[in-house]
Amino acid sequence: FRYEPEFFQHVVSGNDIVSWAAIDRGRPNGNGDELIGFVTARIVLAKESEIGDLLRYDPSRPDQTLLYILTLGVVDTYRNLGVASSLIREVIRYASSVRTCRAVYLHVISYNIAAIQLYKKMSFRCIRRLQGFYFINGQHYDSYLFVYYVNGGRSPCSPFVTIRGRGLM
Repeated sequence: FRYEPEFFQHVVSGNDIVSWAAIDRGRPNGNGDELIGFVTARIVLAKESEIGDLLRYDPSRPDQTLLYILTLGVVDTYRNLGVASSLIREVIRYASSVRTCRAVYLHVISYNIAAIQLYKKMSFRCIRRLQGFYFINGQHYDSYLFVYYVNGGRSPCSPFVTIRGRGLM
């Protein structure tokens, strides 16, 4: 994806967005540091999010939040070296440190098999397929919605409810 310069200006100016970067400090010939990966995320109120119905949380606590991953990118030559996993672990660590945060969530375009496998490997749950979520170069693409629960956040459906809902009880 290509992002407008305003997106990155918004990232560095704070405004409810947090970000992490992976830097290669071991470049040969003293060529300086190189940005090899980054992740950005936004804190959102759980009650105002698109996944509020997918969380079991206390509605009497309006301060409960979620962390929405906006972007994750790794330079091609550094892929499959654990950079993305390290960045995601930092996001999860941060979300876990925010007392009010109940989950980390994100969207993945349906054809990005590598990203889908990465999130599954990192224990994110794929909970929804969204038809035509992305519109890129005049074409619609589906998206998968992934969630990683933290700080006691969990799905509103227990196994008992799921089984009972299928008429097995």
